[in-house]
Amino acid sequence: MVTPYPAAEAVPSPEPVAGSGLAYHQLHRAGPRGGWRAPLGVLFLGSTWLTAGLILSLLIGVGHLVYLFATGVDDPMERFEDVLTLEKLTPLGLAYLALSLAVLIPLAFAAQRMLHGLRPGTLSSVAPRLRWRYLFACTGLAVVALLATLLVSALLPAETAGEVGSTLAPFTTTSLWFLVVIAFLVPIQAAGEEYAFRGYLTQAFGGLFPQRREQLATWVAVLGPAFIFALMHGLSQDWPIFFDRFAFGVVAGILVVRTGGLEAAIAMHVLNNWFAFTLALVFGEMDTVLTPTGGSWWSIPVTLTQSLVYLALALWLAKRMGLESRSGRGVLVARGGRV
Repeated sequence: MVTPYPAAEAVPSPEPVAGSGLAYHQLHRAGPRGGWRAPLGVLFLGSTWLTAGLILSLLIGVGHLVYLFATGVDDPMERFEDVLTLEKLTPLGLAYLALSLAVLIPLAFAAQRMLHGLRPGTLSSVAPRLRWRYLFACTGLAVVALLATLLVSALLPAETAGEVGSTLAPFTTTSLWFLVVIAFLVPIQAAGEEYAFRGYLTQAFGGLFPQRREQLATWVAVLGPAFIFALMHGLSQDWPIFFDRFAFGVVAGILVVRTGGLEAAIAMHVLNNWFAFTLALVFGEMDTVLTPTGGSWWSIPVTLTQSLVYLALALWLAKRMGLESRSGRGVLVARGGRV
């Protein structure tokens, strides 16, 4: 008599993976147990990001210095010091900033795979992959929300636009290089931030709680990364600017949890950055675009308009497209991923 293989015991798992029905922010619970994994993952992500940023700055800096000496420009060392500074932004400096944040994507993938035994795609969505159709559709919705924002801005006092100049800057070769960087590198910079904050950090916070405490896990998973996201933009920022970034993080976090993926958050982040950098370039404000000052509380209605309009539209579209917000029968655990 042939004894059938006990399928349930063949590949032991701490929680059922197939059809487990986990929300996005609790997907870490599909991997091996261990409360130390998420804190170690955050430490790994932060330390390797700083290391990668240093290596990248050295590579870009040395390469540019060689170029300056080779072309015989005046005062190459002085020109070299201005390249990577964020106080006087250059196209190469913006490219460095974008690439240094884009590197968060592979680093987050590595943490997800090595520490949690999960497929890297589980950071993209519960699918587990990027749902490109929804991502592109959300880009159009972000444009609609931006138009609503511009309409509200026109009805409020002029001080809401105090950070933007009123004189058009001349278009130069430098402007063209800025446009190239904005068009091609800013999207992966925005995606890098989303994979780190709304991706790994959201799952790290949410995975600290058992599945039966999902409501508490949801609040912590949304508010925790949003606060850190706003804080990482600078300790000296004005309170209205801090609130604007915190509100963005909260809305993006809600979208990630409710839609089961990063697509809506990435689309909103990319369009916001495209608009902010392009507007700063048009009015010659590139030197201050990364460190805005003089924030006004009148900007709050503008922020809430964009956030709430986009939130409603993105959730409506996700429902209309029938997107799954919880893990289904897709394999979440990486092959050979037991740690």
